[in-house]
Amino acid sequence: MAKDFAPWSAETAQGIKTDPVDSNIKVRQEVVPAVNVGTISTLTGEWVGVPTSDEVFSPITTNINVANTDAFLVPDTGQENHIDMTGFRDIMIAIKPSASGNVAMEAVMGPDTNAFGNLTPVNSAAALRGLTISNGAPLDILFTDSAEALTGNVWNIYTIQAQLSGQKNLQFKITNNMGGIRSFEFAYMRLV
Repeated sequence: MAKDFAPWSAETAQGIKTDPVDSNIKVRQEVVPAVNVGTISTLTGEWVGVPTSDEVFSPITTNINVANTDAFLVPDTGQENHIDMTGFRDIMIAIKPSASGNVAMEAVMGPDTNAFGNLTPVNSAAALRGLTISNGAPLDILFTDSAEALTGNVWNIYTIQAQLSGQKNLQFKITNNMGGIRSFEFAYMRLV
């Protein structure tokens, strides 16, 4: 226990009050751990949990026999056709091509069948634009890589920090620039 002055002790010390009062009070000092696991929405009354980083990569999207210079959108597994980055800061993407070579990658708006918040339709497959961390000037494309060299038959894993934070309807457009028909697998992991 620590000691501190009682609110009335200063008056007693100055002689304003004549009542004998102990000028020290006991102050409880203890550390109480607190964990924030979410909130209850005041609008809907529903529980909203705090997101945590994904523990494993998402289900794998497979694109077979993609012609040279053709582009495809991922994820697109039927049930999962976009990435919701609400509450997440970073994302790791993994691409496994059937052979080595270059691809172009770009973050784009997901399908127009998904709303962005409450807005629909969205401009699907359009490049996501905003203020970038590196640029900070006029609106720019949030993530684009025109020539990324991939090693064949292994997972090529990339971390994208903060650029795509909070995007609610995200896909990646990948263009095969490997000079021939290739197959690709794709997965992602979101990080808080």
